[in-house]
Amino acid sequence: MFGIPGKQAVTLTEAAARRIRELMEASGKKGLRIGVKKGGCAGMEYTMDYVDEIDPNDEVVEQDGARVMIAPMAQMFLFGTEIDYQVSLLESGFRFNNPNVAEACGCGESIKFRDPEELRAELEGKG
Repeated sequence: MFGIPGKQAVTLTEAAARRIRELMEASGKKGLRIGVKKGGCAGMEYTMDYVDEIDPNDEVVEQDGARVMIAPMAQMFLFGTEIDYQVSLLESGFRFNNPNVAEACGCGESIKFRDPEELRAELEGKG
């Protein structure tokens, strides 16, 4: 898809890999599929779903026993993203450190990506 040979589309911190492994073991699923959808005040939101079967069009990232699949339409928007898992007194959850985000809303749930053509050109080495 939009990959660079020898480089994973996304990386996982140790905490994220550990939490994904725990979720895989507890649910009996093959991993988590990450995507994006329209929504939120900034225009787009991340999605995460359990996966029973790996879609042949998914980009599969395996790291430290954790498996993440990236939905085809999300691949160019997520390339270069580091996924972390943070726990605090008030909340816990996955955090996406994504270099392709142009803006994010105040609550952190919604993002706006840079122009898709600009991203495509960068990934193809034309930018």
